[in-house]
Parts: sequence; C-alpha cells; structure tokens
Amino acid sequence: MTHRFGTVVLLGPPNAGKSTLLNNLLGQKVAIVTPKPQTTRNQITGILSDEDSQIIFLDTPGVHRLRGKMNRFLLQAAWNGAGAADVMVVLADADLYARKPHLLQKEMDPLVERVAATSQPVYLALNKIDLVKEKSDLLPLMEYFTSVWPNAEIMPISAAKGEGVDRLLASVKEHLPECPPMFPEDQISTVPLRFMASEVIREKLFMGLRHELPYTTAVEIEQWEETDKLLTMSAIIYVARANHKAMVIGKGGQNLKDIGKKSRIEIKELVGKKVHIELWVKVRSGWTEDEPFLRAIGLTGGLED
Repeated sequence: MTHRFGTVVLLGPPNAGKSTLLNNLLGQKVAIVTPKPQTTRNQITGILSDEDSQIIFLDTPGVHRLRGKMNRFLLQAAWNGAGAADVMVVLADADLYARKPHLLQKEMDPLVERVAATSQPVYLALNKIDLVKEKSDLLPLMEYFTSVWPNAEIMPISAAKGEGVDRLLASVKEHLPECPPMFPEDQISTVPLRFMASEVIREKLFMGLRHELPYTTAVEIEQWEETDKLLTMSAIIYVARANHKAMVIGKGGQNLKDIGKKSRIEIKELVGKKVHIELWVKVRSGWTEDEPFLRAIGLTGGLED
C-alpha cells in the first residue's frame, strides 16, 4: 500500500474556522476556538495519522492588515507556515460573505496576491455552508474565487458539522508525496503540553471577558511540576492596564475563579491526571509592542521589515 506524508497549511482571514477544521480533522481538540476573531496567535501543529497517510496540519493566525508588532508577528507566523507546506487550504466564511458581500474583497485582499503566486496546490474551502440559507448565494462567492485563483479547487464545507470535510481530506491526500510516517501514530501535535495548557487558559479568558479586553491579555506558564497522579501548575495572566487587572479578577475574585475552574477541567482531560492550578494577574503596559516579550511568551512569527 502506498503511504503518503506531507504538510498542509490552513490559511484565511480571522474567524474563518481554521481551528475548528483542524479539531474536526483530528477528532479532538488541539487548537482553541472562540467566536471572536484573532483567537489563534501561534502556528499550531496537528498530526493526522491513518493507514495510508500521515498529514501535518498547520493552523495559522488569521491573515489581516492590522498594525502593531503583535499583529506583524501573527501575519509572519501565517506566511511562514504557508511557505513550509505541500498543500495550501484557504478558508473563507461563506455565511459572512453571503450576508455581507461588501466584506469579501476587503477581507480576502491580503491573501489574494501571495496565494495566486504560490506553486503549491491550493484549495478554497467555503466554510460554514450549513449557515447559508439560500445556497444560490454561494455562486457569486465561487465566481469571485475562480477569478482570483483560477487554479484553486473550490470545496464547500462545514468544519463545525463535518460536511464536506472527508471529501476535502481525500483530495488533499492526492497531492502529498509518497513517504513513510515521521511521527508515532498516536501523536496528535508537536506543541508541548505546557503551551497547550496556556492556550486553554487563554481560551477561557476569551470566552469570559468582554469587548477588546481579551486581545490585551497574554498567558505565561510559570510553574509546571508533574507526578504520576498530579500536575501542579501556575500561570501569569498579563494585562496592559491596571483597570484591566480588576476586570480579569472580577468582583470577589469570581472571574478568575471561573477561568481557573474551567481551565483545570480541560487541562485534566489533556494530561490525564488531577490538576492543581493557580492563576496570577500582572500588569505589563504596552506588552503587545514589546518584541522581546512577544518572543518570550512564544509568539513564533518573527518580524520582517
């Protein structure tokens, strides 16, 4: 039997559903998912192994045109992933563009030129089709993507429902080189458990906080000690302003308790043992523009002039 091995990068605007697709493909959660855009800050690696292939999926931050050093880190992480892949899958929010056609070109514009110039096979995954009431509304979207990427194969999918995902996967496999597997078949990611735990905490912050506050928070694991039956860990939640600290902690510490409780439950499932977790909140003004700090907390994109 022919065995294939290769790398597939998932690209798209913020909130297109890249992390949801990755988790669906793997059958378990490796990337955090929230309804808010720009949740993914790092390149997340997921490994899918079956009897005839092993695929390394790279989930990347959303491609956009926002300014600031952190946003430049995020953009570079996305393009670094694209350059290392055998196949490129671009996701687009079909529901959003069917309802608001004027956003289509605006949101896809940062991707058009670089994707058009690639020599890799390209798939355009029209995601969230389960939310599109009138399927005829998909036709103008397909016409647009055919005009900007004539060589791309367009596939309607629902990453959340699993619709069309198997077909997309089967087609992607055909473009991967013949090669034996490079990782154990039970390994699902290359990212360390510490990083995955910090992402769980950050997800709970995103889900529990309002407005723009989640975007000015960062999580750093300070302590990590394991025995056979217990993981003891502590993490620092950084905020940009003093008043944000009070908001994260909440009245009587309730917000922080809720974030800790929800994080502990999910991290327990991740590591397969009891978890004791302590969370601390610290103010670090301007951290989103502090390049050494961005590198220290694991933002892997790097900056380009």
